[in-house]
Amino acid sequence: MVELLKRLMLASGASGREDKIRQAIIKEVEPYADEITTDNVGNLIVRKKGEGKKIMFCAHMDEIGFFASYIDESGYIKVSGIGGINPVSCAFSEVVSENGVYGVIVPESSKEMPKLDNMYIDIGAKNKKQAEKSVKIGDYFVCVPKMRKLLGTKYVGRPFDDRVGCAILVEAIKQIKEAKNDLYFVFSTQEEVGGRGSKPVSYSIMPDIGIALDVTGTGDKPGASPMAVKLGGGCTIKIKDAGVICSPTLVNKMREIADENKIKYQNEVLLYGGTDASSIQVAGTGAYVSAISIPSAFIHSGVEMIDMADVKEAVKLTVLLANKL
Repeated sequence: MVELLKRLMLASGASGREDKIRQAIIKEVEPYADEITTDNVGNLIVRKKGEGKKIMFCAHMDEIGFFASYIDESGYIKVSGIGGINPVSCAFSEVVSENGVYGVIVPESSKEMPKLDNMYIDIGAKNKKQAEKSVKIGDYFVCVPKMRKLLGTKYVGRPFDDRVGCAILVEAIKQIKEAKNDLYFVFSTQEEVGGRGSKPVSYSIMPDIGIALDVTGTGDKPGASPMAVKLGGGCTIKIKDAGVICSPTLVNKMREIADENKIKYQNEVLLYGGTDASSIQVAGTGAYVSAISIPSAFIHSGVEMIDMADVKEAVKLTVLLANKL
């Protein structure tokens, strides 16, 4: 799982520009799929055909980042944010463009609190003409991907949100040899800008059951909001977040399956944010929905932190749910 996750994290893909990560996932799952399709908004749908319930698992491919919006006469690049950018956490970070151009994103003044409208990317260009040879308006940049092992089973890096969810689905696809239910593994686009990709694909599939795979916050770090989730406590079964109230019937069934198979899990009530589960829930006549989340500290920063022990529990639960729901 560590090597798989590294491969997916190194394939960049800001919201609306997921081509590279989509191709990386296709390469991983192609030998194990009955059907692979891509829709008009770039969602990747990997199907394992079965005769039972129609179940949709969904993890988003996209990550937060920046679009180049203006290049000034000195060659500095002003940007427009993609998704939930925290200017403080991204200030003084290394960034890389979709074409492999490296730079740093910095505030104009070290005496002011960083804000996106007073930050710029410096690629080392001496003037606008030189910068325009490497970057054009509309190119995207992301913080340089990385993954490093810490003590025990914890890892730090980015973008765990949500390449870890993608990795879990890829591993589940590989492990499920025979599908009893009709399984759709969706790798969605543009989740970070409002769950846009999951909306049309949910209407297209019209699942009976939908389960999102994403990260969630934790309450075990200094200054964190109180939350009954911690790193290393197991994957979580979502009950509620700011965008969805999950089906109690499905939540209880997920808990039952986890308990019967001694899978370590935590109950998740997230006070903020949301996942693609909200889109799946309201598509067509609706679906039973929940989510399996990976506890993650410092989300949307350059030092997102996860525990691989939680990831392994999430893989086990996903594989079991595919045929036991």
